[in-house]
Amino acid sequence: MTRAELIANLTRMYPGLPKGVVNALVMRMFSLIADELVEGRRVEVRGFGAFFIRKRSPRMARNPKTGERVSVGAKRALAFRPGKRLKEWVNHPE
Repeated sequence: MTRAELIANLTRMYPGLPKGVVNALVMRMFSLIADELVEGRRVEVRGFGAFFIRKRSPRMARNPKTGERVSVGAKRALAFRPGKRLKEWVNHPE
């Protein structure tokens, strides 16, 4: 599902809300999640899952084209851990 499809679905579910308001709410929600992650904080939606940052250590890797060893610096990677309820929904759809 794309962001546009999400907004269209929510607009159909809540016909009293104009599409522009739904769009603003969805974009603000994404922005709030991103802001928290940038600050290094965990975002947990109970029953759905948690977004968090994993720290990756610097390492040596290989250039797949040349086979040459290259240094890869430390970085932060986004991770998601699904919640119990989301796992149940995925494994036993109703």
